[in-house]
Amino acid sequence: MSLNLPILLTYLRILLIPVFVVVFYLPYGWSFPASAWIFALAGITDWLDGYLARRLNQTSSFGAFLDPVADKLMVATALVMLVDVHGPANLWLSIPAMVIIGREITISALREWMAELGQRRSVAVSYLGKLKTTAQIVALLFLLYHEPLGPLPTHRIGLLLLNLAAILTLWSMLDYLKAAYTTVNSESDASP
Repeated sequence: MSLNLPILLTYLRILLIPVFVVVFYLPYGWSFPASAWIFALAGITDWLDGYLARRLNQTSSFGAFLDPVADKLMVATALVMLVDVHGPANLWLSIPAMVIIGREITISALREWMAELGQRRSVAVSYLGKLKTTAQIVALLFLLYHEPLGPLPTHRIGLLLLNLAAILTLWSMLDYLKAAYTTVNSESDASP
């Protein structure tokens, strides 16, 4: 495994997680907006590492493994912290958080299983998965920022988008499960 700029950016995203957590929990009025900016920086490195890997022809199987792991760690951390601060009784936050984290675990396990069957491509990232990720990231940015931006109620917008992301999450999970089911059934039908 060679270190290249895209891999280093992915490592940076992982190293930002403890910084993100510390800043989020600081007892200052600026801690929530600052944590949102750190989350945004992580999102930029996510986009940039993928762009550079393709542009510089520095894609690797290790990078393909590490990139989504870094993303899932950052998103799960943000969701857990938000539920911690706003309380698990806030069902508009805690239920989507459980759905999103549960889906990520399910799809990761499904992809691993399909890879063992030599069918990883049947559960490759889809357009719906990318749409879900976009809604999720924007929702988390609003929720982390927390302070109103002029007349924009960031917390309400964030909750609305997070619930939309949870719906897209379930929809994309069902699509992946259906694709896997179809692939496995077509293989078992083809075997003697």
